[in-house]
Amino acid sequence: MSKSAEKRNSAEASPSREGRNGQPASAAAGAKTSAAVPARDTGARQMESFEDGMHLFHQRKFQQAREFFLGAMSGPDRAVSHRAGLHARICEQRLASAGPVLNTPEEHYNYAITLINSRDLATAQEHLRAALDADSGADHVLYALAACQSLGGDLQPAYENLKRAIDLQPRNRLAARQDPDFAAMAEHPAFNRLLYPDRKI
Repeated sequence: MSKSAEKRNSAEASPSREGRNGQPASAAAGAKTSAAVPARDTGARQMESFEDGMHLFHQRKFQQAREFFLGAMSGPDRAVSHRAGLHARICEQRLASAGPVLNTPEEHYNYAITLINSRDLATAQEHLRAALDADSGADHVLYALAACQSLGGDLQPAYENLKRAIDLQPRNRLAARQDPDFAAMAEHPAFNRLLYPDRKI
């Protein structure tokens, strides 16, 4: 066989230049390109996540909204990422200022005691009344409400609630005698008669 024939046969037998996995280089490059996610699709998902977050944000569902905003922050559109970051921080601030979730009368009572100690008397009364709405016969809640009202200068309601607390549980009388929260009522005859029923006043 002549050398020219050998070259021709070799060229016919030789496959075209291949890429990995036996595919032509051009085909392999095309497959790699098609496997990448187009930027416009990623941007669409980013915007969709941001819009879902805004929908939840307006419903005051800040925990769920924050998750969508965090997802939108990683998209390609910098303007959307910036807005999503701002709203995520707002959600975190709203969640931090929302206060504890209280479900039972005891939880309302315990939280109210911490508020009384920090002298947030108005909010403390709200939680004590919430506890009483669930259990109107809770003498310790009535006692705490009376102490809170005494500290705030609401002496008549304080007297009435303390009397109810003592009627339900007489040992509250001894506690009130030693409680500095009732100092503002010490000079009132009705209060003294309530605490010292056997004393001539």
